Amino acid sequence: MIHSVRFTCVLDTNVIYPVNIRDLLLWFAHYDLFTVKWSSGICEEWIKVMRAKGVDERTIAKRIQRMSDAFPDALVENYDGLIEALQLPDMDDRHVLAAAIKANANLIVTNNLSDFPAAELAKYGLEAKSADDFLTDIIDLNQTRALEAFKELVANRRSPELDAYQVLDQFRKVGLKNTADYLHALL
Repeated sequence: MIHSVRFTCVLDTNVIYPVNIRDLLLWFAHYDLFTVKWSSGICEEWIKVMRAKGVDERTIAKRIQRMSDAFPDALVENYDGLIEALQLPDMDDRHVLAAAIKANANLIVTNNLSDFPAAELAKYGLEAKSADDFLTDIIDLNQTRALEAFKELVANRRSPELDAYQVLDQFRKVGLKNTADYLHALL
């Protein structure tokens, strides 16, 4: 079940880079609503995106280190041997699928659903969901715990400090409309 730490999800780069999406996903993982996984390939893509967006090297290193420190078991290793045999519309996404297979994940959380066709993922017992759909599922299955995680996210928000409703507005701006509306209704 999704509300179990045994439910394992690989996060694609496009849900790690936007800080607001990443923060909520990681707070939900911190609250044991699911087990989070990523790979060195995903981190390398994230680093490239941060550099392209003008993030300085010190901040990049700090973000990677904080995430690794918070979830020391999240890094999937030894998946490279699977990549060549995999078929996806965007061949550059095969490393994400390979990491998910190696991690025995249940789900890939990505906002590029067209790059992960359901029929191809089903061969490996996997599905892909958008961050918004995944997060609303998590909330639906454990509203109390999800709301606790959200409130702690808000309490720890710095630079700038925002109240819960301002954070929800930021979620809406990055495509988490249903998630924000659901959390808003629970407040």
